[in-house]
Amino acid sequence: MDIAEVAKRAAVPASTLRFYEEKGLIRSIGRRGLRRQFSPRVLERLALIALGRSAGFSLAQIRPMLGDSGPPKIDRQALSDKADELDRRIRELTAMRDGLRHAAVCSAPSHLECSTFRRLMGLAVADLSRRSRRRGDQRT
Repeated sequence: MDIAEVAKRAAVPASTLRFYEEKGLIRSIGRRGLRRQFSPRVLERLALIALGRSAGFSLAQIRPMLGDSGPPKIDRQALSDKADELDRRIRELTAMRDGLRHAAVCSAPSHLECSTFRRLMGLAVADLSRRSRRRGDQRT
């Protein structure tokens, strides 16, 4: 399959395919003229990449799971850890949603006088701090 067909079937731009190839996530099997050619199995790899990205894995985390050849070597512990992380995030988002709904109808004269709204502000600060630490960890 040439790059245009793969892009169409996988619903990703050709530039994404070239980027994935540069990062070692997929591999072309040659060229026909100027167009990269791919094995039909590349669609399976692209589906795994899409699944990993949807779950919140970075490309750097996905790369080793795909392996260089043969079947993927998906790290079951990484899946479990990501599921735990998603559970934490769901709890945080649920608390944020509930706090926003309360704040929308709260009878306090000012949102700053509402204990629920103040707790919501605390959650937001903690989330920003956690994200900042994670970004710092990724840079090292």
